[in-house]
Parts: sequence; C-alpha cells; structure tokens
Amino acid sequence: MNWYDSITLFVISLVANIFSAFAGGGAGLIQLPAIIFLGLSFSVALATHKVASVFLGIGATIRHMKEGRLNQRFALFILCTGLPGVILGANIILNIEDRIAEIALGILTISLGVYSRLKPNLGQNAKIINRTRQGYIIGGTVLFTIGVLNGSLTSGTGLFVTLWLVRWFGLDYKTAVSYTLILVGLFWNGFGAITLGMLGTIAWDWLPALILGSLLGGFIGAHLAIKKGNKWIKVVYEIITIVIGIKLIWN
Repeated sequence: MNWYDSITLFVISLVANIFSAFAGGGAGLIQLPAIIFLGLSFSVALATHKVASVFLGIGATIRHMKEGRLNQRFALFILCTGLPGVILGANIILNIEDRIAEIALGILTISLGVYSRLKPNLGQNAKIINRTRQGYIIGGTVLFTIGVLNGSLTSGTGLFVTLWLVRWFGLDYKTAVSYTLILVGLFWNGFGAITLGMLGTIAWDWLPALILGSLLGGFIGAHLAIKKGNKWIKVVYEIITIVIGIKLIWN
C-alpha cells in the first residue's frame, strides 16, 4: 500500500471503530467494504479485517475494565456458548455466495434497529431476568447462533449480541456494550481470525493502519459510551443498525 491508501484506511478504520465501540458493534460493515474497495478480494479482506477487529476489542477492553462491570461467570458463559459457533461459521463462509450473505445480514441488522426503536425503555435500566436453567439454555443457544453469524456473515453481529443481552438477560445498554466489545471484539473475533487465517490469506502489510485505527477507535468509542450513558447508546445503536442494514441491501 502507498502512504495515501494507508492514511485513508486508518481514517476509515478509526471512524468505524469509534462508532462500533459506542454502539456495541458494526465496525466491519464500514471497514470491510473499504478494504475490498481498496483492492483486496473478499476472502483476504475478511481474514485481514478479523485480525484488525481484535484490536478494537483490546482498545475497548482497556477502557471498560476500569469500570469493573463484568461478571466473570456470565462472561465465561458468553464465551463458551458463542466460540464454537464462531469457529463453525468461519468454516462455512468461504462456501457462501457473498451477495446472499450481505442481503441476509442487512435484513437482520435493520430488524434490530427497528425493534429497539419500538421499545423506548429497552436497555435503559438493568434488571435480572432469565437467569434460570431454561433461560440460560435458550440464551446460550441464541448466542451460539449469533456466533455462527459472527464467523460467517463478515461482521456487525456484535450488534446482535448487544441487543440479545439487553432483551433476554435484562442488561442495560452500557453494560451490554462492555460485554460485547470485550468478549466478541477480543475473543470471538480472535478465534474467527485464527480460523480464517488458517483457511485463507491475511494481507499483513495492510494491518498496521487497520490495527492503529481499531485500537484508538475502540478506546475512544468505549470512553464516549461510558460517559454518555444508556440513552445516547440506544440512539446511536438504532441509527447505525438501520443505516448499515440499508447499505448492505442497497449494495
């Protein structure tokens, strides 16, 4: 890459990851098309993006860990239910038609924003719900399914995890975003990157600009989310999901 492309990629990555860390997902739906536009094939761009997205998780983790919001047992539950799906999905993606995946993800993403918009009080206050055996089984099954989507349908599925943690387990948006950015951004995407790296090719010379943008964007976005609170996170979440969903379908 020349210097102009590197700077362009860094700026795109920074902006995408700031919004992603604020809303709890969606960076790849801006960043991945940009990588493809600049010249990489879909499979190489996907593997490269997955590696960079781990640093979004690192940047956000550095900021969120200061808040002490995570319950370790609940975090382990999210990891154990989601990671097998991520690995399965990463093995599926290379056999799926790109356009079909984009349309499916677009429809699902719009539905998240619309649902949140129709529920004015959703995620504004935390409440403990569905923490029974049946609740964990259902919740874990959905997290596994989202993990498959995370590994197979490029990115943006952190938005799914955020809303599911709010809707099913009763977390407020701020806490749900912290779980998503740390567990999905760092661990789910990390395993996805390893799997895709073993199956495909990573453009290593593209990574410095992407990693720097992801790391800084993750930290800045997480800081803004903590400072602004649930009301602002909900609004930004709804805007990002609907706009990105329309973009995917329109493509």
